[in-house]
Amino acid sequence: MPNILLGDDDEELTQLLQEYLHNHGIQCDCVHDGEAVLQKLKTASSDTSAYDLLVLDIMMPKINGLSVLRQLPNISDIPVIMLTAKGEEIDRIIGLELGADDYITKPCNPRELLARINAVIKRTNAAASEHTLLPESRLHLDQNQRICQIDGVELQVTGTEFDLLVALLKQKGEVVSKAWLSEHVLQRELQPFDRSLDVHVSRLRKKLQPFHDEPIKAIRGKGYQLVL
Repeated sequence: MPNILLGDDDEELTQLLQEYLHNHGIQCDCVHDGEAVLQKLKTASSDTSAYDLLVLDIMMPKINGLSVLRQLPNISDIPVIMLTAKGEEIDRIIGLELGADDYITKPCNPRELLARINAVIKRTNAAASEHTLLPESRLHLDQNQRICQIDGVELQVTGTEFDLLVALLKQKGEVVSKAWLSEHVLQRELQPFDRSLDVHVSRLRKKLQPFHDEPIKAIRGKGYQLVL
């Protein structure tokens, strides 16, 4: 049974979501402020009860969700789904830029949240077990350890960024459509005005640019091309 951590200060909502998720085969622990989220993750990383995923509200007391995301790389590489208020696009973009894997707007439909959770966990598990022969490149992607190196230098990338690199490297030099990347990497159909994929690619570009001026080209109206 997947084990997730839900951080949200709305206790009534978290109880509802916890019961719904448990009824659909997902163990869910709930905490209600940012400090508690970080403490839970620190404790879990030191024993065998590590979480498979974090669902994180942006607006929380003590430490808000964005501050939690900033501290997360020092604690855990757990995948993250953000909960954001409807219409707060800037929070979603900042969250994705800080390394979140996905987001869902509040008030959220429990069924949609369940689908997003299953998609992220499925993608993470599939990526960990699938080892594809990749073409030679300055990039070296260790699919067992999920470590990314370029010219022997290790880069810190999120799980989603790693999966994007694998997908682009498989088709190095070819233009890969946004729709294909969204379906195969983010595990969902590309929706109008959804900038998640663009933000993930933008983060990757910034990390790769010290080694190449334009490591990932955006081909207008078509998709992305890895040229590194």
